[in-house]
Amino acid sequence: MRQCQRVSVNGLLLLIYTLLGACGEPEGRGEITGPAVPAAVVAERQAVQRQASAMFSPDKQILFGDLHVHTSFSPDAFIMSVPLMGGSGLHPPADACDFARYCSSLDFWSINDHAEGLTPRRWAETRASIRECNAMSQDPANPDMVAFLGWEWSQVDLKPEKHYGHKNVLFLDTADAAVPARAIAAPREQLANAPMGRMAQLMMSFMDFGNREFYWGIQQYYDEIADAPQCPTGVNSRELPSDCREIAPDPATLFAKLDDWGFDSIVIPHGNSWGMNTPPATRFDKQLNREQHDPDRQILLEVYSGHGNAEEYRSWRASQRNDQGELSCPAPSDNYLPCCWRAGQIIRERCAAAGLDETQCAARERTARQHFVDAGISGHLTVPGQQVTDWLDCGTCPDCFNEPMDHRPMTSAQYALAITDFSEPDAPLNYRFGLIGSSDNHRGQPGTGYKEVKRKFMTESFGPGNPRMAARSGGDSREAVPYSVPADVNVGLQNLRNMERQNSFWLTGGLVAVHSAGRHREAIWDGLKRREVYATSGDRILLWFDLLHAQGRVPMGAQVASSAAPRFRVGAVGDFKQQPGCPDYARNGLGAERLETLCGGECYNPSDERLRIDRIEIVRIRPQVRPDEPVDQLIEDPWRVFPCQGDPAGCEVVFSDEDFLAAGRESIYYARAIQEPTTMINAANVRCEYDEQGQCIAVNPCYGDYRTPDDEDCLAPASQRAWSSPIFVSHQAVPLAAQGAASNTQELQ
Repeated sequence: MRQCQRVSVNGLLLLIYTLLGACGEPEGRGEITGPAVPAAVVAERQAVQRQASAMFSPDKQILFGDLHVHTSFSPDAFIMSVPLMGGSGLHPPADACDFARYCSSLDFWSINDHAEGLTPRRWAETRASIRECNAMSQDPANPDMVAFLGWEWSQVDLKPEKHYGHKNVLFLDTADAAVPARAIAAPREQLANAPMGRMAQLMMSFMDFGNREFYWGIQQYYDEIADAPQCPTGVNSRELPSDCREIAPDPATLFAKLDDWGFDSIVIPHGNSWGMNTPPATRFDKQLNREQHDPDRQILLEVYSGHGNAEEYRSWRASQRNDQGELSCPAPSDNYLPCCWRAGQIIRERCAAAGLDETQCAARERTARQHFVDAGISGHLTVPGQQVTDWLDCGTCPDCFNEPMDHRPMTSAQYALAITDFSEPDAPLNYRFGLIGSSDNHRGQPGTGYKEVKRKFMTESFGPGNPRMAARSGGDSREAVPYSVPADVNVGLQNLRNMERQNSFWLTGGLVAVHSAGRHREAIWDGLKRREVYATSGDRILLWFDLLHAQGRVPMGAQVASSAAPRFRVGAVGDFKQQPGCPDYARNGLGAERLETLCGGECYNPSDERLRIDRIEIVRIRPQVRPDEPVDQLIEDPWRVFPCQGDPAGCEVVFSDEDFLAAGRESIYYARAIQEPTTMINAANVRCEYDEQGQCIAVNPCYGDYRTPDDEDCLAPASQRAWSSPIFVSHQAVPLAAQGAASNTQELQ
């Protein structure tokens, strides 16, 4: 049905819309064009992996997937598609299916559009598209690829005590009767408002006439969200109307609504330490309780994505809170420059250049720091006329691997694993996360990390290609005055983020790998539920991490109780080096034109030569046993390091923890397999120039707009890696049955 009824600004504009046919049609799910990958190709992949796995663990195969994929059904993905802003047009769910099958050659993936934009119609279209994607495989018992259904619950608040972050919700089944009738959203009312008015949309359609239908459809997209009424509160989800938008303001409500439905589901927190969305003082602690955490559903954590690496804990902070709860700016440390401190430096430098006296400049410096802290994620707005280059390397973690912009250590994976909830002293609560990677791609491109090429195509890098559009859409056009100002938090959440600087931190994204007994849906789901999964930074590294005992072995993700020193084995094999272009089966399946537009002419195309594993690192974490135990002392990273011999067939290490019995407490272990260095997009983020003392004195940002050429990939050397899920080993001094231990904990002697 054509959507003209909301065009009501004035008669002339309505006439123009009508004459041009600018009413448009609602965006559909698209058409899947690629058939199943030939069975012989899939069989060859399995045979190659069996050969590589023979010395490590031949009983299960390793399947690679992406459990975090957005299409232009998501509001932010829709806006990132705007051609004049550097987007590549609409990418509906069907594109994601074809991309996963032929561009990235995944074994499985899931769709996770933001529930805040999934109107009842779009949710129905999503369900239908996922079923169509799976139907292409023809043989459910041995499919070439499995597509899972889900959404993203995206809760964001400027106040750290109210910010819970982002969670992907996945379902085992895809039939209408076996999944919720509505996607459950967080309260994000601003998503119903188009970021540009109708006149601007019309002007853009004239500036880019070949893509005019896209611009005509912008308002219709947002009108559809606004026109869907919000569901009544306090009603069982099964009893709500089918045509309303369902809202869950916090995780507790989300879990309760999933309980109403009763379907098998997994909830995956992600992007937790990504400072562009996460307020500086946010902590994982407020979610570790029996209301805001569901230990049966929330079993996996996305540790790596196109936003960066959320693994590593550090003791520094972007802001600090005193005993009265007031926030202030901490001083720099050896490896960290807080951006609030840099804000003060910028204002002091401007003040001195203006010829003002030292006392006044010092006072303005202190005020600038506090303004920045008070502004949370929007501190950059407190410095009028600021540019990306002004901030140098503030907020970065120089000794972290591919960290997100403005990394928040108290929402990192290591911090989550180290903390304990003591609200019920007789039953302390801990997170039991398996670790996964995914892309968080917003262009319908699951698994973009297969090649480090085409930055403007394979990452979220986003910006107009000409200076005129850039001046209208981004940057800080205010005068660079010698004083700071309080941030205006009423400019809209999207405008509060430092999107311009974020372009230097976009990565191609990671993958989730599952040890699976088969290729079919239930086998993959079973591996996810067992936490027998691991994360990679994009390369398809093969990884095994087992606890060895007299009866055999216990794989990654397990919980065990032991009365002996635990003994472990790690095995790792590097990914294949990539060849340019696409393999023959992809050209036959999609055709040359579709491969170019959908894959950018580059597919997962492995050679016969593998990259080498450089080393194996082991991290040991001992969770808190009392509330006042400092987290800094509980995380040993790395605890052990084992160099590898450079054998392309892989690396294997065996080790024990001889301190386990004397410690008399639980220990958590996970492995990192570090591959030989290769180049990665944005691995150097803002690309610092250092002085003789190692201080960053200038930066060369990787812009999303015309200032960095489209063919500049901003490559830098880095060592791709894989992170195993942890093995959780509790200390068993008495028989397990006498302790009343949980049934999912295995007893080892």
